[in-house]
Amino acid sequence: MTELTSGDERHFLKNDQGIYQPVIAVQHRNEEYDAGGFDSLRKMQTQHFWYAGRHRFIEYTLKKMLKSTGTQHNDRLSMIDLGGGCGGWIHYLMNNPDYSQCELALGDSSIHALQYAADYVGPKAKRYQIDLLQLPWQARWDVVFLLDVMEHIPDDTAALQQAWKILRPGGLLFVATPALKFFWTYNDELAHHVRRYSKKDYAALAEQAGFDLLLSRYFMFLLSPLLYLSRIKSPDHKNMNAEELREFLARTHRVPAAPVNAALKTIFHMETPAGVWMPFPWGTSILGVFQKRIEEQQ
Repeated sequence: MTELTSGDERHFLKNDQGIYQPVIAVQHRNEEYDAGGFDSLRKMQTQHFWYAGRHRFIEYTLKKMLKSTGTQHNDRLSMIDLGGGCGGWIHYLMNNPDYSQCELALGDSSIHALQYAADYVGPKAKRYQIDLLQLPWQARWDVVFLLDVMEHIPDDTAALQQAWKILRPGGLLFVATPALKFFWTYNDELAHHVRRYSKKDYAALAEQAGFDLLLSRYFMFLLSPLLYLSRIKSPDHKNMNAEELREFLARTHRVPAAPVNAALKTIFHMETPAGVWMPFPWGTSILGVFQKRIEEQQ
């Protein structure tokens, strides 16, 4: 490794695979991160109707909020996806010409995920190994993403406070999580979720972490009854061994047959832009846009 001493990289060492690793080693919870599932995860992120609809909904909201806050006038925005795993969201943004001039980066605690993401996000996107509760930057980024990450963190307020620290004044934080306790199923337990969120939860988090909550929207509304019914019958997963759990997850977390996937994708796509402009009363997921006040200084 070669130590970097200038700019924000002074906190990192760049290894021979191009990954910026922190000087202080990161603790990664391997038991919650199956490195053997990276291939299937990438396939899901590029083909599954849920990822397609989720990405479309979040990207539309991103564009809307950049415009409404005046941030879009800076075409050199710096954006980082924290807890971004194999880089599916950054890959999605990199394939959109609207963000071709932006600085895009991926952060995750798993060195294996970052290695796997190399060809997916390409050399333009920096890859950082990070600890979400000990981020090294100060007022470094214009936009931060925490997408389906917060539900895994026991101290979610501390995670938001870290995001506040690394955002520039006026910067935006996009948080997406599973929504509403009503939709809690065995899948939340298998995915090691700590909680699901409501709009009131997001408002409370914003106040505790020092953000303004600009927008909160439920999504996956139209398909929520189907998702609920598909998971209402709970398997006896607590008595499964490791191999049985892997087989069960492989069966239940895969891209549906092409005609079914296409039909569900069409339905989910109907939520954008409708669900951004006319809020849905519920959904299985929720997106929040938080802003660090412009007058806030470190």
